[in-house]
Amino acid sequence: MTDALAPTASPALLEAAPALLYDPQKRAAELAVLETLRGVVDPELGMDVVELGLIRQVIIGDESSEIKMILTTPFCPYAGAMLEEVRANSELVLEHPVKVTLLAERWDPRDAGLTW
Repeated sequence: MTDALAPTASPALLEAAPALLYDPQKRAAELAVLETLRGVVDPELGMDVVELGLIRQVIIGDESSEIKMILTTPFCPYAGAMLEEVRANSELVLEHPVKVTLLAERWDPRDAGLTW
């Protein structure tokens, strides 16, 4: 790498950057949440919410967390039960309150099977 391409950030910021971007404890918690959410099955499709690609984001906090998800259809008759099951299962793993936010994004069956 040439000096012309070197970053202009301070050395202290460059050293702190990896710590700011990646927290192994939070990633482990995120993976534990995703693993437990594999037990939440969409009754109509018989597949879990992770495999279907319904879990869009897991935000791990110190005292509370948030899971952002979508549904397979806008008027899913099992929406309430699935949202509650996602919340309850996540709280068992994280041992603190979890907010489940339902996004207006449309589900695409091609997203099913994608992994985190």
